[in-house]
Amino acid sequence: MGNRGIFKGRSIAVVNDLSRDEQLYLYRKTAELKEKYLRGEDCGEFKLNDPDFSVYLMFLENSTRTKESFRNAALFHNVRMNNFDASTSSFKKAESFSDTVKMLYGYSRNSIFILRTPEEGVCRALDEELGDYARKLGWDKPGFINGGDGKHEHPTQEFLDEFSFLEQKKWDNSRIHIVLTGDLYHGRTVHSKTDGLGIFKEVKVDLVAPPELALPDYYEDRMVRNGFQVRKFSSIEEYLNQKDVADIWYFTRLQLERMGDKILDKAETLRESVTFQKRFMDLLPEGCRFYHPLPRHREHPVIPSFLDRTPLNGWDEQSINGYYTRIVEIAMVGGKIGDDFTGSHLPGAVPPEDYIVDVPVTRKSRIQDRYKVGIKPVDEGIVIDHIAVGESIEEIWDQINRIRHILKLNYRSSHGVFHTSDPTRFKGIISLPDILTLEQKDIKKLAAVSPGCTLNFIKDQSVERKYRLHMPPRIYNFEEISCKNENCISHPLGHQHINTLFTREGESFVCHYCQKKYTFKEIWNR
Repeated sequence: MGNRGIFKGRSIAVVNDLSRDEQLYLYRKTAELKEKYLRGEDCGEFKLNDPDFSVYLMFLENSTRTKESFRNAALFHNVRMNNFDASTSSFKKAESFSDTVKMLYGYSRNSIFILRTPEEGVCRALDEELGDYARKLGWDKPGFINGGDGKHEHPTQEFLDEFSFLEQKKWDNSRIHIVLTGDLYHGRTVHSKTDGLGIFKEVKVDLVAPPELALPDYYEDRMVRNGFQVRKFSSIEEYLNQKDVADIWYFTRLQLERMGDKILDKAETLRESVTFQKRFMDLLPEGCRFYHPLPRHREHPVIPSFLDRTPLNGWDEQSINGYYTRIVEIAMVGGKIGDDFTGSHLPGAVPPEDYIVDVPVTRKSRIQDRYKVGIKPVDEGIVIDHIAVGESIEEIWDQINRIRHILKLNYRSSHGVFHTSDPTRFKGIISLPDILTLEQKDIKKLAAVSPGCTLNFIKDQSVERKYRLHMPPRIYNFEEISCKNENCISHPLGHQHINTLFTREGESFVCHYCQKKYTFKEIWNR
């Protein structure tokens, strides 16, 4: 195979699938390509130029700019460009994503799939599924590029946006001050900026939207965790009444049709709060430019047409930049370029945390280790102790019931709530006489269900082995968990048969596919 660059077979499902250095490499190569292209010079160093290589466009939602820029980018590369029409395929017969893509992959062992879907997390799921499938066949893994998935992310739009911002700033990435305004709630291009703006060393973000259109807390929290300075305003007028105004403005169209009748009743007021007006012109800083992912609403544009022929118009050039950035993205994932990359790649796999800790047993007294009055003493068996220590009695009972339900502990046994050595604090205990072992998967599940508890194996009325269980870094492969986002590729109602996986971030858990954030209790099915 001709093209074997270091990025070959990589997938871009979210912005952070490329490290900061890899993103800056993408922008540098795009600048090189754009300069050569506009001068009419030979751009062969960027071309896959392989008629046996296939690019599949799988757009299950309507698109003009993203789809057409990718189609033309694929044609630039002189490869087989396949426009997959879902309306005439077995998708109409409820065929799974995995089956469809495996079939198409089988027709071209060397391929990239570019997808836009209403379901969220599709590229991540397919990247993992087809990676396993390719290894089984001994073929090159296909690459996947996310052209927008539901309300989740749009990384390739983010890359062309950041490239446009860098052009405006003459390639100075030391600092950016940007306004994000419009429908920040539904705008996946804005959601991608929570990570994409991280190419700048210092980031100041002003969020301008009424509460009904505000950026979801999850994305705002991520901005803060990423070190961004974040300010919030309810309207453009309120924002311009203060003096510290950004020189880069990013507008998004309002998607009120997604928000129900109550919002539609407020539509005019909401539009007015995020629509630029002529009377604001003198309040803008020198050198200010406006950007928009397009298309604008033809009846209610947040950037009115009187601005089209002003120096504020940055959105036309921004749109054209989609062609150049997407040529480079295909060149990277297709293996054409990358040998001159010298920065840091994504970090490798993080070693698993030791969340099942073997606690030394220091005493063997048959009398002192017999368990609580009110619970059947255990001569031989298992005792789960310190359940939900310090919680309310009601919450401890809920946790006891949750453990019994999820671990299917339908045995002759007993349980209860007792005070600790501190009579004002309580804990739960489950006593399982004559149950001598638990499978390793059940112990992992217990750690996930009830972190902080202890697992005691009793023999001859004494504790023989004891484990203290902590919150695992990932929770997965359990039937009892699910992402509650019905648009997520892993949601059971989608019938895509994707195993749910949650990753711990601080005190929260994040879906591996759609990146929705949950509390620990919310991930479990009731």
